[in-house]
Amino acid sequence: MAATKPATPTIRRSPPDRRAAHDDAIRCADRPGAAAGDPATRYRTVAFDRRGFGRSGQPWGGYDYDTMADDIAALIEALDLRDVVLVGFSMGGGDVTRYIARHGSGRVAKLALVSAITPIFGKTADHDGPDKSFFDALKAGIVKDRAQFLDDFNPIFYGTNKGMSVSQGVFKQTLQIALMASIKATVDCATAFAETDFRPDMQKIDIPTLVVHGDADQVVPFESTGKLAAEMIRGAMLKVYPGAPHATATTHADRLNADLLAFIEG
Repeated sequence: MAATKPATPTIRRSPPDRRAAHDDAIRCADRPGAAAGDPATRYRTVAFDRRGFGRSGQPWGGYDYDTMADDIAALIEALDLRDVVLVGFSMGGGDVTRYIARHGSGRVAKLALVSAITPIFGKTADHDGPDKSFFDALKAGIVKDRAQFLDDFNPIFYGTNKGMSVSQGVFKQTLQIALMASIKATVDCATAFAETDFRPDMQKIDIPTLVVHGDADQVVPFESTGKLAAEMIRGAMLKVYPGAPHATATTHADRLNADLLAFIEG
């Protein structure tokens, strides 16, 4: 795939001809927690890094959801993928949702939103999310001392400050992956997920959808995101993980993998 148009990782299976795509800001091919029950071990996986992150190029611009959705379209069309299952994690939930809103579901069979920021993350006059000052402080911390800011963020991301347990190796790998990204991309993406309203996009989702969210998510609170997404998407299936943090793909890998497989194959 051309480095100028990186998009979202894609999982594909040979028989039958169904593919699943997974989107996250960090490199999915390097993520911890892959196990025998991981969909990637039963489906052929085409993984890529979002523009500005991982091993992709670091263009100066394009860190808005329209462009990132178009990146997904470029990948899907270049590989001529059909019957795709899109899985968006965290801010990646916005990428895959906007993809459907802009490009339709002609090539997509199903959608899964995992710990996703959709339908809207930041606070507005009619939505009670984090205030603008929260995002301003986040971006200021990244600019001032990115390595320390990200290192301090790990316990919140994985919920180890609330009793979850992950290895120091996972912490180190997460920091290493995050530091591979362009600072410009990291800051611009924070602006994008803070300010983008996906509520109009929710009405355009016309395929089976699974919403997975932990009710102890300290990064993207369930009540103001996942719960609303499940209510707004027609026929959506909601699975709430009690006590789960943001990084469910690591802390609740077995359960998430089983739920994704059941959804993909159902």
